[in-house]
Amino acid sequence: PQVWANGINQANKMALLTWEKETGIELVQVNGQRRYGGPPPGWVGGPPPAGTEVYIGKLPQDMYEDVLIPLFQSVGKLYEFRLMMTFSGLNRGFAYARYSTQRSARNAVATFNHFEVRPGWTIVVCRSIQKRELIMHSLATSVSQWELEAMLKQVTEGILSVTLHTSPCHGQAKFAVLKYSSHQAATLAKKALMQGKVRLGGSRVRVDWLDHDLKKKLQLQEERPPPRQVQECNSLAVSPVLQDVLDRLNALGYRQHLEMALIFTKCVQVKPNGWLRFWYQVVIPGSPVPFSGFTWVQQDGQGQSGHDEAEVTVA
Repeated sequence: PQVWANGINQANKMALLTWEKETGIELVQVNGQRRYGGPPPGWVGGPPPAGTEVYIGKLPQDMYEDVLIPLFQSVGKLYEFRLMMTFSGLNRGFAYARYSTQRSARNAVATFNHFEVRPGWTIVVCRSIQKRELIMHSLATSVSQWELEAMLKQVTEGILSVTLHTSPCHGQAKFAVLKYSSHQAATLAKKALMQGKVRLGGSRVRVDWLDHDLKKKLQLQEERPPPRQVQECNSLAVSPVLQDVLDRLNALGYRQHLEMALIFTKCVQVKPNGWLRFWYQVVIPGSPVPFSGFTWVQQDGQGQSGHDEAEVTVA
């Protein structure tokens, strides 16, 4: 297979090598893509802001950076250029160009969308969506937040948050929303999770990009207080019977050779009917990852801040 791969498209490959030597440009290939820059030589400062990357599609598969980089540099300074590659040495028909400014990115779309790179061959150029969120489907009910976060930190990089949800379509199955620090980190994570045959709770994981409609529904659920029956149940969390829940949590931790739990809360939303939405984080020294999320509590009508109720609910 390697002899066959090396024999494909030799003329254009040699032209690429000659161009690299003449220009001194260094291309790095990793995880199915070949990259220039990120940052390029001589770059000063941090990376460009959002909205500076464009998607390039419908490329001839035997066209390489010696043609593409000078072409796309003609409308603005490139910060990074990524060409997706096959194992045979052909490109996969698409690439990403990230510019130093948003204006240069707009110029690239205006200049090169439907541009004829060869006689009769036009390409597509548009603003890159920069997706950063993945959805992991059909997780077993036994899968915990701690187990999921620990696995993701082992096999992926750049994970910012993990939220578990009960799936309404598959009985009591769970799904998880994974948010990464960048589109590139999310892309590499998706590939690692799908191609690495990662298992969780005995089953192979299945990962896709988070659908826009589902993301909207989840955001609406977060902004809405829980149903009345759940609210009534939560109001019991501050009753004297359950006030010792923190002691119980710490006693459980002691038996597991863990130190006392630290609970941090921050009120992020106040409803006119007295319901408060809190962000929380639980740090248990000895446990590898913290637990975080959101919860609703109701004020007791005596002007209390709600932090104590939130801590009990979280615990």
